[in-house]
Amino acid sequence: MEPQATGRSKRQTSHEFYKKLFKLTIGGGVVFWVITFAISLLPIAAEYRAAESISNIQTVWVGGLLVGMIIGCCVSYSLLRFFDKIPTKNPILKSVILSFIALGIVMILLEVPASFRASDALHVFLIGAMLNLPRFLFLGIVIGYLYKRLNGSESIL
Repeated sequence: MEPQATGRSKRQTSHEFYKKLFKLTIGGGVVFWVITFAISLLPIAAEYRAAESISNIQTVWVGGLLVGMIIGCCVSYSLLRFFDKIPTKNPILKSVILSFIALGIVMILLEVPASFRASDALHVFLIGAMLNLPRFLFLGIVIGYLYKRLNGSESIL
């Protein structure tokens, strides 16, 4: 009988993990999408899309939400799974650190190769970095804040 009780508590813990993961992913993905929408209204974003040959519909409506959910899921999973191994006590700072790691990976894998297609590669790369920074920053802040709320932490900072 003991293995059943252990299995049940393990299953319940797993269910709680995925429930938290879902909530953090949705929160991070939505804020990523909202920031993407706000950034797409800027004139510099139009210049960047023209240099990269990207349509506004592709960037905001399809890409923003889908990419936000994927990145939000990765950051949320890493925060939940490796919470104690990240070297600070504040969950918001922990998730911001994880989101900046995700930003670095995205910049290396996607932004660097894409910027070489443009005539002025450094200029396009720097615009892309500037446009991605607020998305990843706020994604990390929201995921960390939601983590604090889900775990019942009293203080905000």
